Amino acid sequence: MHALGSLDPGGVETWLLNVLRHIDRDRFQFDFCTFGPQPGLNATEAEKLGCKVLRCPKGSNPLEFRSRFRRILREGGYDVVHSHVHFFSGAILRWANAEGVPVRIAHSHTSQDDRPGTLARRCYRWLMKSWIDRYATHGLAASRLAAATLFGENWQADDRFRVLYYGIDLDTFRQACVPEEVRRELGIPLDALVVGHVGRFVAAKNHRFFLEVASEIVKRRPEIHFLSVGDGPLRPEIEARAKAMGLEGKMLFAGTRTDVPRLMRGSIDLFVFPSLYEGFGLSVLEAQAAGLRCLVSDAVPDEVGISPESVEFLPASGGAALWARRVIALLGERKNSTSVVGSVFRDRFSIQQSRLELARLYLSMQPSAAPSAAEYVES
Repeated sequence: MHALGSLDPGGVETWLLNVLRHIDRDRFQFDFCTFGPQPGLNATEAEKLGCKVLRCPKGSNPLEFRSRFRRILREGGYDVVHSHVHFFSGAILRWANAEGVPVRIAHSHTSQDDRPGTLARRCYRWLMKSWIDRYATHGLAASRLAAATLFGENWQADDRFRVLYYGIDLDTFRQACVPEEVRRELGIPLDALVVGHVGRFVAAKNHRFFLEVASEIVKRRPEIHFLSVGDGPLRPEIEARAKAMGLEGKMLFAGTRTDVPRLMRGSIDLFVFPSLYEGFGLSVLEAQAAGLRCLVSDAVPDEVGISPESVEFLPASGGAALWARRVIALLGERKNSTSVVGSVFRDRFSIQQSRLELARLYLSMQPSAAPSAAEYVES
């Protein structure tokens, strides 16, 4: 069972669905238990791939929620519970332990929980982290920073905890792509320079700042266009703000897309990622695989920079004018026209590597399956 808020499109959900597509589904059955009011836009695809999507909304009564979730665990007879809900993983794994689930994984995907540091919240964090420490058989993190956030600064001293980088399907970045077709489809001028961003419309992605940067760029280079891919609760506000700033016709909002590699390769000249915080930054990894140069906030973990020639880190505190100048300068250089996919991607950031490492982990506490597990993960 994968426990998460929803299956709406996002970096974590994209990665999990890619793992699902590539893992041996005759050997591993994935169920998704979602805690939000809706299961999410990707729930239908997960079900088509043979998963159960089990709804367990948190609601307002924590005791009722605990009872419902434990009943799902009991009826499912799970070998593994893999929790993706940050601090709340402490409660999830505590209940999984009570129901006798042998493999209990806490997975940290972010470097902040985006909640005020009230006394109640600090107590909650302390309690959840203590439960993770007590009940997790394993801990995974998207980066070193994400690991320290959930497992503590000394996480490397505990051999249960480790970093597992997101993997991407490199084949999708090798498929034929005709930029003219992509741009016509999107309504982007064929000869325009395009600055792109891919990310869910939430506060952490800093879309407001992206608009400020775009506004500064247009003052200097009015022929430059902008593409924003994704959806989320803040999208209506950001679209209205873009219109009020006079960016209508320059800023295209493409919404949720399942062909992000194609859009990156066919329509974007430079990728901008000004996040306020990140656990990793999967979109930056994809942009590099697409052969794009990237201007990235220094709040993003540096592990995402596979190629120093492709990724430049810049503080968001430097202001929109600084970012605008760097965007224009990088567009002028146009150095990187080919993907940096190579051995580093294959060994650390491919979906095949994710699949192999997760398979080992899922089978780690089943001694009777160990010989066949070794055979599976090396195949």
